Amino acid sequence: MMIHDITAIAGAYKKRKRIGRGEGSGHGKQSGRGSKGAGSRSGTASKIGFEGGQMRYFRRLAKFGFKNAEFKIEFWTVNIGDIVSHKDFASGGDVNIATLIKAGLVRDDSRDLKILGSLPKNSKGLKVKLNVVASRCSDSARKMITDAGGSVKETGTRRDVVRGIDRNSEDRSPKNLTKKLNRGGKKSEAPKAEAEAPAEKGDKKPAKK
Repeated sequence: MMIHDITAIAGAYKKRKRIGRGEGSGHGKQSGRGSKGAGSRSGTASKIGFEGGQMRYFRRLAKFGFKNAEFKIEFWTVNIGDIVSHKDFASGGDVNIATLIKAGLVRDDSRDLKILGSLPKNSKGLKVKLNVVASRCSDSARKMITDAGGSVKETGTRRDVVRGIDRNSEDRSPKNLTKKLNRGGKKSEAPKAEAEAPAEKGDKKPAKK
C-alpha cells in the first residue's frame, strides 16, 4: 500500500524550508546562499534578463518593424531661373516632368516635381509665358508665372490625394480628415450657444444659499 492510496490529501502539506538555522538544519552554514557577494545579502534583486553584465540577449537581436522613413515624399526641385535660362524654355512653353527630363533638368519621373521661385540676382522678373504642370509649386513661383501670363496646375502628391487637398484652390485644408488629423480641430460650439441662450420667462433663477 502506498501513501496516496490512503488519502488524496496526503503529501499536500509540505514543511517549509527553514534557513539560517546552522549546519544541523540540512541547508548548510550559508543557508544555500553561497559565500559572500550581493547574492548572499538580503534585499538584493536582479532585473529580468540580466546576464551578469554582458550584453543582454534581447539587445543582441536584430531590430525590425514599422518605419515612417519609407513613406517620405521626395521631390525633384527645379528653380524658375534654371528653367528660363535653358534654351528649350527661353521663349516659354509647357513645363512638366516630361519636358524637364528631355531638357536634362530632371533625371527621371521616379519622384514628384516641385517648382521653386528662385531667379538670378540680376534678373528683373519672369518675362516669358510658362504653362506649368507639377505636383507642387511654391507660392512665389506661382505668382511669378501667373503675373507673366502663364498658368500653374498642381496635381498634388500621394499624401495630398489621400487627405483630399486641392492644391489649386485657395482653401488647401484637408477634406478627408482622419481621426489623427481631426484631433486638433475646433470643438463644437453647441454647448456654448446653449449656455448663452436667454432663459424663458417661466424659468426662475435658483436661490442663493
